[in-house]
Amino acid sequence: MHKEPSHVVIDVHGVGYHINISLNTYSEIKDREDIRIATYYHVREDAHVLYGFASAEEKQMFQYLISVNGVGPNTAMVVLSFLPPAELKAAIVREDAATLQAVKGIGGKTAQRLILELKDKLKKEADDTGATPVYNKMRSEALTALMTLGIARTAAEKSIDVVLKKSGNSLTLEDLVKQALKNA
Repeated sequence: MHKEPSHVVIDVHGVGYHINISLNTYSEIKDREDIRIATYYHVREDAHVLYGFASAEEKQMFQYLISVNGVGPNTAMVVLSFLPPAELKAAIVREDAATLQAVKGIGGKTAQRLILELKDKLKKEADDTGATPVYNKMRSEALTALMTLGIARTAAEKSIDVVLKKSGNSLTLEDLVKQALKNA
């Protein structure tokens, strides 16, 4: 097996399969030898391309993204490299176009189209699984706390996201707010 940040080549009984992956998938599999990758087979007029994902959730988000008019597989992979599936889902559900536009290749119209076409599907999916993830709830509560303390929404969101990325989501709400205050 050969691994690069953009693709892996997997040997299956002497045949090497080139599979495009996101940076999120690469970070999940880079140090492992025994891996399982969910794949999506995309057929175009000029090529047959495999896309691979470390989780079923990431593959599902990829399929949602490419279902949106104007978003192809390569753009979907860029989005998934920039935003992990849970963060992408949260940004779409809370209609956060700014977060989506921070992704290279996603402009205002595409961000609005993603929100418009996927928000209801993702909300329904969250309702079917029972509740929104703890991460989204904690982020939302921390955002409310920081805004109550007089910090602008955009500054608070950036600060919270920086702290969550550094911590790996292993903080309590109180610690998250304290560290986000230091960064704001």
